[in-house]
Amino acid sequence: MYLNLNSTKLFFMIILFFSSFISISSNSWLGCWIGLEINLLTFIPLISNNNNLLYTEASLKYFLIQALTSSNLLFLILLFSFFFNFFDIQNNLIKILMNSSLLMKMGAAPFHFWFTQIMEGMTWFNSFILMTWQKITPLILLSYCYSYYLMIFTIILSSMFGAIGGLNQTSLRKLMAYSSINHLSWMITAMIISENLFIFYLMIYFFLNFIMCMMFYLINLFFFNQLFYLNYYSMIKFFIFLNLLSLGGLPPFLGFLPKWLIINYLIEYNMFMLSFILIMSTLITLYYYIRISYSAFLMNYLKLKWFKTNFNNKINLLMILILLSLIMLILSTILFYLN
Repeated sequence: MYLNLNSTKLFFMIILFFSSFISISSNSWLGCWIGLEINLLTFIPLISNNNNLLYTEASLKYFLIQALTSSNLLFLILLFSFFFNFFDIQNNLIKILMNSSLLMKMGAAPFHFWFTQIMEGMTWFNSFILMTWQKITPLILLSYCYSYYLMIFTIILSSMFGAIGGLNQTSLRKLMAYSSINHLSWMITAMIISENLFIFYLMIYFFLNFIMCMMFYLINLFFFNQLFYLNYYSMIKFFIFLNLLSLGGLPPFLGFLPKWLIINYLIEYNMFMLSFILIMSTLITLYYYIRISYSAFLMNYLKLKWFKTNFNNKINLLMILILLSLIMLILSTILFYLN
């Protein structure tokens, strides 16, 4: 039974990845919609679990939201194909509505309210997929046909909601969800500027998010008060918080590099106000990351019986990856100056 369950989930994982390629490589909007539907139908079994009601509830909420946006998107695709050669006003209106459906699919503000609730009822592996892979297809479809002013509005709102929403959170999954919403504003900005910059930002975000989610999964962490009991493994706690600061975009670390490039492009295009809003939202996220790190390091050591202490070699591998994320910015800066 265990092997059968794993093989089933592996099958759904493979279909999940290929469905995104179907949407991206399709020549028609209808083909893109079919890829999104296959993606939805393969992700639902990965979330749901009969032994846990929270996972089942999260899968039901995710299905309802995605089914609503998919039906809306299909209706607007038909309208868009009908009005394409007609009036420009209707064309722009339908384009804005299509963009809104895609933004709701990826959980961007102001359509982000479902995202944090669903993240709270997921495992760390499913959360990692939702924060990274599930955003790729809507973002690339958005790059085909987007309304510029709606994107600027979404970037501002996503950066503000993602920064302010994480201030008083005690759940690590909700904090990562709000961090993902904040990073989404940077990704949309990179998408508007350049395709290569967008891919570069996405790769680094994948890397840093993978390290954080795997660390939390291996140590079995879900809430902030659990971080205070890691003093017995102070080196692991140190690396977790360094990678958290890297994810926030603190300058000595790798997470700052793509944000640095985006800020340079924004200043070059005289978009000073947008760069100011993005930088200030990142400073808010860094503020509560540093506040959490400060309080966690000052707490006294307490070892609990239920705490998971059988760390294996996977932790050592992740610590090597975190070290790479810490020194990569210095190496990349040296390479830039050498060229």
